[in-house]
Amino acid sequence: MQDLLTKFENLTIQSDFIFKKVMSRKRICKHLLEELLQIEIADIKYLEAEKTLEPEYTSRGIRLDIIVADDKNTHYNLEMQVKNNKNPDTDTYVLPKRSRYYQALLDIDLLQKGQPYDLLPPTFIIFICVFDFFEKGNYVYTFKKRCLENLELELPDEATTMLLNTKGTHGDISKDIKSFYDYVNNHIVTTDFTKQIDDEISYLKLDTKVRREFMLMEARLLDERREGKAEGIAEGEANANIATAKRLLSMGLNVQDIAKATSLSIDQVEALKAE
Repeated sequence: MQDLLTKFENLTIQSDFIFKKVMSRKRICKHLLEELLQIEIADIKYLEAEKTLEPEYTSRGIRLDIIVADDKNTHYNLEMQVKNNKNPDTDTYVLPKRSRYYQALLDIDLLQKGQPYDLLPPTFIIFICVFDFFEKGNYVYTFKKRCLENLELELPDEATTMLLNTKGTHGDISKDIKSFYDYVNNHIVTTDFTKQIDDEISYLKLDTKVRREFMLMEARLLDERREGKAEGIAEGEANANIATAKRLLSMGLNVQDIAKATSLSIDQVEALKAE
């Protein structure tokens, strides 16, 4: 319990939990979008924080941190990315195709059955990365679809993906976005905007309901990890028993003795023998 309390006290804006709470404050989220895109937004509405999108039971669901829509019906998905994860099986970074998947599922959720495609609203998938994915030093990497045969031609699908690089060194960003980067990286308060964020985090840490929510979430995650580990051990033991049974069958032992030696049922050993 004390370890969880200490962990809670040490949370920063880089924590998904705190990031979602802070960006759930309209004035902060709205100002961040305005400064990043250099536009004026009259108002934003929250569609659902940490929304789960699962189009089919066989598809992989995703949990979106913050989804908001502005007064012009432009939709924004904000995500904090602390680790530049790789798939250990393919040794490839997952962020690019993760952004593609987020965009696809967000679009599915925005268009109702029978509606024409042109009703899809403009969207921005925004990843706030605490690393430089492309290692080019840009503060921001913005992506839209362009024609390879004529790069002046842009596909007007109104879908934009932005990778924010808090470790960046050059580019055109506002003073408040630069201060936000410094705050994410080093917890440095340099502007009124980052002071608002820092004050909000301090307030959140004094809120007993927020602390209780974090403790329950961490306890639930711990239980899930323990269950997963137990299931993994059980699956590993089952696989080992099957491998042992196959070796014993190849040595000519009878089914009954193999069943006793491996804790498999006679029917399971018979099935292995039939293979």
